[in-house]
Amino acid sequence: MKHCSYAALAGCVVVALAGACGSSDADESSRSSSDAGIVHSENTGQSCKVATDCYPEVEAGALAGEVQCLDRVTGGYCTHLCKTDADCCAVPGECKGAHRQVCSPFESTGQMMCFLSCEDEDIRDATDGGIDSDGGPIDSTVYCTTYASAAFKCRSSGGGTKNRKVCVP
Repeated sequence: MKHCSYAALAGCVVVALAGACGSSDADESSRSSSDAGIVHSENTGQSCKVATDCYPEVEAGALAGEVQCLDRVTGGYCTHLCKTDADCCAVPGECKGAHRQVCSPFESTGQMMCFLSCEDEDIRDATDGGIDSDGGPIDSTVYCTTYASAAFKCRSSGGGTKNRKVCVP
């Protein structure tokens, strides 16, 4: 019985120490609580409260469409309106990595917006070649949790016949 108590105590100490370590408050300010440990590689999908929280390195008005902070997503979701895929990542500083974004409707809003794509071809074409650390293909949900947010998954964007596979909660 004492062995179990010591093991439980050791486990609590490890958890407490792990919680005390981590990134700075500045790093955490752009993440939701479900994003602890996730480093967003893109502006699209960042947590936000208002649209002015989004795309901080991009000159106001430079994006192809109006910046949006989607409040239908827990913690907010930075994106912008678009007409075609070419409108996503069209401005220097808008996209930071080689992870393709697509212009897609979002649920029943009737608006087209930029989202991190998790379509099979786009995962294969990503900088890591769509390969996980074990040498196998990256699952689309693992791709989203790695490059977007721990709370995200790969799913249909919704919104009718122009649906795409995108990373969203």
